[in-house]
Amino acid sequence: MVDTDSNISKQSHDLSELETEMILRGMSGSTKLAYCKFNSEFLSFVGKDASQVDRSDMKKFLATKIGAGVAPRSVNLIRSALLFHYNEVLNKGIANIKVPKIARSLPIYLTKPEMASLINSAGSRKSRLIIKLLYSAGLRVSELCKLRIEEIDFKSGKGYVRLGKGGKDRLFFMGKALAYELAEYVDHQQSGWLFSNSKGDTLTERNIQKLVKGAASRAGIQKQVTPHKLRHSFATHLHDGGTSIRVIQELLGHSNLATTEIYTHVSSKKLDEVVNPLDELEEKNNN
Repeated sequence: MVDTDSNISKQSHDLSELETEMILRGMSGSTKLAYCKFNSEFLSFVGKDASQVDRSDMKKFLATKIGAGVAPRSVNLIRSALLFHYNEVLNKGIANIKVPKIARSLPIYLTKPEMASLINSAGSRKSRLIIKLLYSAGLRVSELCKLRIEEIDFKSGKGYVRLGKGGKDRLFFMGKALAYELAEYVDHQQSGWLFSNSKGDTLTERNIQKLVKGAASRAGIQKQVTPHKLRHSFATHLHDGGTSIRVIQELLGHSNLATTEIYTHVSSKKLDEVVNPLDELEEKNNN
């Protein structure tokens, strides 16, 4: 008979080193939760101690996930979670585990008229300022949730994201008009969360997702609008305006330029500026 309590206790011990390593590396809360979840599922699946796990166990688990219809992006995340635990923490050197590639699709962004409509459809003053700041500064929703008044220079329209993705600080700008609006919003408060709930606690990512979705619905925008779409719209509009991709990389806080290039895809505006070779050929023939 299987001793369930003993298995749970052993699994907790197996994952304790993983948790310690993730804390030491400054991984985000969401990454830690995901990595622990997937590794816990994996240990339950194989029914072994972590020290006994091998490459074939990992392949079987991932194959089960793929067979169950789990999306390639999630399968890749699960693989990363397992490899981090067994290679980075337990030094097993497991390699060459192939999983389906993540499909590259053109990201969705809002046009400038759609952005204006979204802002005008915000349900409250606070919601309007949140939407404006997400777009104007290209912030991640997690960064906006943690933004503090003392990190913003309302006179210059600049501020700092502290311990953003990857534990990095970075400078952002939002424009002086929005900075003035935010200064009025916080009144004379010198510190604390820039946006908080009725209890004075920081807003959750879910709070912000709901208010953005509500504004999009009222604006009649048919696209699936999320806070991250506003970040992408920020990058796309900067790119359309001629801002250097290197500058956009810094503003978005990307360590890899290839990540920025996904955000600054060829937009419809850029396509409109391209002269089609057939049109050019026919124009010459008509002259």
